[in-house]
Amino acid sequence: MNTSPSSAVQDARAALGRRLRDIRKPTGLTARALAARAGWSESKASRIENGKTPPSDQDLLAYVTICGVLEEYEDLRATAHGIDEMYVEWKRLQRAGLKHAQEAHVPLYARTSRFRIYEPGVIPGLLQTADYATAIMKRIVAFRQIPDDVEAAVKVRMLRQRYLHDAHRHFGIVLEESALRSRFGGPDVMAAQLGHLLQIAVLPNVSLGVVPMSAERVMWPVEGFWIYDDSQVIIELATAQVTVKQPSEIETYAHMFAELAKLACHGRPARALIAEAIAALG
Repeated sequence: MNTSPSSAVQDARAALGRRLRDIRKPTGLTARALAARAGWSESKASRIENGKTPPSDQDLLAYVTICGVLEEYEDLRATAHGIDEMYVEWKRLQRAGLKHAQEAHVPLYARTSRFRIYEPGVIPGLLQTADYATAIMKRIVAFRQIPDDVEAAVKVRMLRQRYLHDAHRHFGIVLEESALRSRFGGPDVMAAQLGHLLQIAVLPNVSLGVVPMSAERVMWPVEGFWIYDDSQVIIELATAQVTVKQPSEIETYAHMFAELAKLACHGRPARALIAEAIAALG
């Protein structure tokens, strides 16, 4: 399967085109007839529906108006706007090193009031110590063979953590217990990281949950994802960063987060799992 950014974008445009075709068909209009009603060239609707021409906001509004489904407009608009940024390969995002990628998220953090974060295997960046972040980033640099700007990137990551101490922002965080047990940087680094996690867990604007390895699963572990307010979701895959802005997809991730949060221990039981992970370091 080709997962390059260009093919992913083209697939997304084709999928949007199919949605527009599905909206048109119940009306009995042909693509040419819809184009005539919209005042377009004869082939424009066909080009849009085949993913060859990206639709503008006005094009989408014409579709939903002519087809009598105005309620679909915002979802279609969000989908169209998100296509070009929906799939960005790490080798493109990190080609000059890690600092730029860290800085790119600062404006998003600044405008977000509610964070919902799920991580199955690592401690999230907002909660990392400098030593833990350094250990992870050094492995990324070595694995992806990119320029080593780890020291600068870690400084940016640490600066982003100021948002944790803003009482007007709220953080819902769910970790799998495996994130506590996966070791980066050696026992001393892990002990300090888990100790730091205990301090963050008692902040009044932070809800920290840990899904025990012994939990009876009603929601399976998935890739780590971050929900920013109700505006977008960022998912980190092995090869790329995926951004979701379509309201229906954001709703799916919000539901997934809620189900994972139900599985998690919070408060004292969560802190007990963290303390057990520290004790296991020996």
